[in-house]
Amino acid sequence: MRLVVSFNGRKIEFSVRQTGFFSRGLGLTFRTKDTSILLFDFSRAVTWQGNLTSLFVFFPFLTLWLDEKNKVIGFKIVRPFTFSISQKRKFYRIVEIPLNNSNFPLVKKFVSTKTLAKYYRR
Repeated sequence: MRLVVSFNGRKIEFSVRQTGFFSRGLGLTFRTKDTSILLFDFSRAVTWQGNLTSLFVFFPFLTLWLDEKNKVIGFKIVRPFTFSISQKRKFYRIVEIPLNNSNFPLVKKFVSTKTLAKYYRR
């Protein structure tokens, strides 16, 4: 499925795989870094703090929190084995983008190249 998000006044389109009920609970856990980009659609506002975890995720990934109009309201690069990742504002969707070579051009639209240098190994 194609997803269009709005970030800093720009529209960015990319392909995602929407998660189902069971895969929503696992996310990127126990997957390789070459897996597809995941979309978690909650279909209504999430008011809990959005606590995610990257326990048993063996690679860094970029998390985007989206509002009801797919505008990016927050993002964070998450390191492996982080216990809690949260967002203070209410959101409707979460996108998890694995940091791999094929996603590098997409991730660079959200994060500076200098910041990415810490996470990428070519």
